[in-house]
Amino acid sequence: MFSRSSQHLARPLRNIALRGSSSRITSNFSSRTSTFTPRSFSTTRMTSFPTPSSDRPKHEMQYFPDMLTALPSKSAEFRRVLWTGLYSQLVLMTIPVGGDIGEEIHTVDQILTFTSGTGLAQVGGKEQNVKAGDLVIVPAGTQHQFINTGPTPLLLYTVYSPAEHKPTTVHKTKEQGDKEEEEGIDEAPDWSRKSKAENEKEGWVKVPE
Repeated sequence: MFSRSSQHLARPLRNIALRGSSSRITSNFSSRTSTFTPRSFSTTRMTSFPTPSSDRPKHEMQYFPDMLTALPSKSAEFRRVLWTGLYSQLVLMTIPVGGDIGEEIHTVDQILTFTSGTGLAQVGGKEQNVKAGDLVIVPAGTQHQFINTGPTPLLLYTVYSPAEHKPTTVHKTKEQGDKEEEEGIDEAPDWSRKSKAENEKEGWVKVPE
């Protein structure tokens, strides 16, 4: 049985609960005889979290250095969306000591990778202790809860497929996240919920001939 430590219960048939951005970088290599300038690509700096775009993603690299070390420690927010694509969304979460995510059910798949701390995963009626380096998959429609059981914050990355939150979402606390979800503020954009066939037909994804 799941712990009732959270009052954020699942709401069936509604995508609920379980977010910086990019800047352009151009590298130049110079010598006495030549200059090399590669194509610019999108990168996220560890030292700041610019606001992600709310538009469909461009066809360019998204680079997040030090994903397992320095980057998570730069964010103390409960939830921060890092990137939203046509079929998935990357979110950084920090579960405080004694805290939890809350019992919930999503209508999307979810993959969680833990980078720091220890916790208890409750998924589909089963329990599993988790630690840094572990990964847990929660299939769509499965009740789940994640609890911080350690003396330090529990840090994790979660990938939703498709998106679950607004592309610019930053929740300082779980309570803020619950409130925005209940008020319908934190909703994934319509363009992130279209099918592969729809995106191909509308030309957002070009099909090789």
